[in-house]
Amino acid sequence: MTDNTTERNEQQSSSELVIRREKLAALKAEGKNPFEITRFDVTTVSSEIIENFDSCEGDKVTLAGRMTSRRIMGRASFIDLWDAKGRIQVYVRRDDVGESTYAEFKKWDIGDIIGISGIVFRTQKGEISIHAQEISLLAKSLLPLPEKYHGLKDTDLRYRQRYVDLIVNPEVKDVFIKRSQIIREIRNYLDERGFLEVETPVLQTCAGGAAARPFITHHNALSLEMHIRISLELYLKRLIVGGFDKVYEIGRVFRNEGISIRHNPEFTLLELYQAYTDFHGMMELTESLIRHLAEKILGTTTIQYGDYVIDLGKPFERLTMIDAVRKYANVDFSKISTTEEAKELAKKHNIEFEDRHEYGDILNLFFEEYCEDHLIQPTFITEHPVEISPLAKGKPNDPGFTERFELFVIGREHANAFSELNDPIDQRERFENQARLKALGDDEANEVDEDFLCALEYGMPPTGGLGIGIDRLVMLLTNSASIRDVLLFPTMRPLT
Repeated sequence: MTDNTTERNEQQSSSELVIRREKLAALKAEGKNPFEITRFDVTTVSSEIIENFDSCEGDKVTLAGRMTSRRIMGRASFIDLWDAKGRIQVYVRRDDVGESTYAEFKKWDIGDIIGISGIVFRTQKGEISIHAQEISLLAKSLLPLPEKYHGLKDTDLRYRQRYVDLIVNPEVKDVFIKRSQIIREIRNYLDERGFLEVETPVLQTCAGGAAARPFITHHNALSLEMHIRISLELYLKRLIVGGFDKVYEIGRVFRNEGISIRHNPEFTLLELYQAYTDFHGMMELTESLIRHLAEKILGTTTIQYGDYVIDLGKPFERLTMIDAVRKYANVDFSKISTTEEAKELAKKHNIEFEDRHEYGDILNLFFEEYCEDHLIQPTFITEHPVEISPLAKGKPNDPGFTERFELFVIGREHANAFSELNDPIDQRERFENQARLKALGDDEANEVDEDFLCALEYGMPPTGGLGIGIDRLVMLLTNSASIRDVLLFPTMRPLT
């Protein structure tokens, strides 16, 4: 767009702002302030009329919404009315609504909120419509909507002004409707399997349960530094100790980290814990849950994501992390026994690492570099090294590795699960190792949570735990390229 065109558009917009405010002032002067209207009783919505036309043709209906287009043809006009469920055409004729009302109607603006009462009919061209008998201005739009044919295309502006995005790009609503359906169906699925939904603290004195940098705040009354939770894990496991055998929470968590198409500082997480099962039980639950969601919400287990066709119907592949690195990097870590050997191997492959990194950290760096992008179809990566799994139970025959899996689809992690560590002595040692890493500058390392250790000392049964990022799951099931496309109001830097 040229500078001259931009300047001309800004001048037109400024002029329209003045005109709309003058119209509002005139309405107020006549005692017709639309913002004083408090109620308008609707009887139906657009989709119900269109879906049930045969049974409601000729009926009188009342509905309300936003006027998004208007075609004035002398004594009659056609408008498009958008409500929460879609678009319907309305026929407005002077002789039906009255001469004075029709004259006022012609002064209304695109974007105004209006109420309509009229008769359901089909036009000569075959379009289902409402023949208006009464029309009302319910709220004035003082800002013009984006131009009809170009719409709101600027991605950054769409995220900042989601309310405008939803008005002019109504297909965006479909993603958030599906998001709501997905979360509701997760609850239904878990409730039917005997899980109890609970709520745990957002403000915590000790942030734990994940490798992440927390947001820090201050509680004035207690004169206490507090963290905003980075995970749901440790409080849910306290409930397992207390005797709840199956619990879950769907809640917001907050991590003071970067922003990308996969990451937002606040996001929605599902975590669940089940006593007397292990990570194999969590694997079965994860696979069946995701397959169930696809069938229930989309009606198919074969989904499109970008250029890929993803098959959620067949059994998910399973690979240990060592096997994945052997397969995709042609490096066999089962033949490497020391941290020094692992670091020498990393140097040969130009993989950057830090002095504090140990054998398991190096293995994970190889996995991230060589494997993740290849994991397009659903794949469980299992047996993570203990260095990167401070809350997972070690393998009985190989304590350097853990009973843990991550589910990868289209190269992204979608789930993380363990056989939960329930040995308080082992857990203390791992926490203390994490504290040492934190002292060495690892801002994502866990702290020693003394109260959680106290809970473990009372005894926690063998337990399987699972975490699923709701936002990434919604991205997958709605073919959305960015996490911001599935968050109504993603985190943005202020313009001023």
